Amino acid sequence: MTKGLALAAPSDAVRIVPLHVPDELGVVGGVVPAGPPAQLTYHNGPLLGSVEVFTIFWGRAWNSGTGKALAGQINRFFDAILVSTLIDQLGEYGVAGQTIGHGKRVGTATVTAPNPGRSISDGAIQHFLQGEIASNSALPKPTPNSLFFVYLPPGTSVAQGGARSCQAFCGYHNDIAGQLYYAVMPYPGGGGCTV
Repeated sequence: MTKGLALAAPSDAVRIVPLHVPDELGVVGGVVPAGPPAQLTYHNGPLLGSVEVFTIFWGRAWNSGTGKALAGQINRFFDAILVSTLIDQLGEYGVAGQTIGHGKRVGTATVTAPNPGRSISDGAIQHFLQGEIASNSALPKPTPNSLFFVYLPPGTSVAQGGARSCQAFCGYHNDIAGQLYYAVMPYPGGGGCTV
């Protein structure tokens, strides 16, 4: 997110900008015909049928000013999106016995210590999450539908698989032993993450 960007209110969350196709491409009325159906294969991995998002804002920068305001906007975004018709569209990815429906944000925490530093590895993030869940009563114990979103402060990058955030990737998701699901969101303050 960029400074000054306000999140849409729930009633505005479903605004879609139509694709414009010039008439010289031979498309009738600027409408692109539907493509072939997706050929997705389910490999028996876990599905979060009714996702329970818990946001974690890691670092002192989230405690005041712009950081605190942005954390509030992010939480309001989850409150709106997890019960929206956009989540309803994910229903097509359900499988026999496992449907995907509305979720909810179940909580939030700001963790200021230890500070993540200027660079952090995915392994260190996993260690942080496991430690906070084990020792911090503010973070819930994971359930099969839990998804922890870890937001990093400005100036902290993630090193993973020989690559660095905002150079090779922006955010990512992972799991710990198929039991704890999490997403990591570096602060979009530089490089490829500012778009």
